[in-house]
Amino acid sequence: MKVRNAIAGGVRACVMLAVAATLTACATRTPLLPDNYAGPTAVLKDSADMLSMSKADMYYAANINAVDVDNVRFATRRASEGRGALMLLQKVERRIPATPVKVEIVARTAYAMPIMAVTGTVYQVKGKVEFTPERDKSYVVRGKLGPSYSAVWIEEEAGGTMVGEKIEVNGSAELGFLDK
Repeated sequence: MKVRNAIAGGVRACVMLAVAATLTACATRTPLLPDNYAGPTAVLKDSADMLSMSKADMYYAANINAVDVDNVRFATRRASEGRGALMLLQKVERRIPATPVKVEIVARTAYAMPIMAVTGTVYQVKGKVEFTPERDKSYVVRGKLGPSYSAVWIEEEAGGTMVGEKIEVNGSAELGFLDK
């Protein structure tokens, strides 16, 4: 009887977690710039390295000036739902003001199916970078993830010049079981 109750409790907890994750994934994001914004802008793009048909290292903006923004991780998750182990990597870019900005950037290993992340290795490094984008220029979030060194940064798309600071982890940036 105790085992049955424990299993039922575990199933309930899993269902509640799944519902919460689904509702979170459906949440709408506040637009970074209003539709009628007429000020100078630049473009900030996310990037990714496909490691297999079901795994990628993603480098993206999580929020800009404290506003959560859509990014390659969530766009790819939405596009890949219902496709099993096939990941459909999405390109994501957004207009940003050509004024001083504070961007939370993330480098993270992502899988097509959540269970693959639980059983696989997930590296992550994140931090905030401040820079002033130049009008009409394009910038890209880039990174590197590995067992002994991980980093994420923003660079000008045309010349590859880094802007702001590089967020680095010397040593392991592997997430623990409960952090995945």
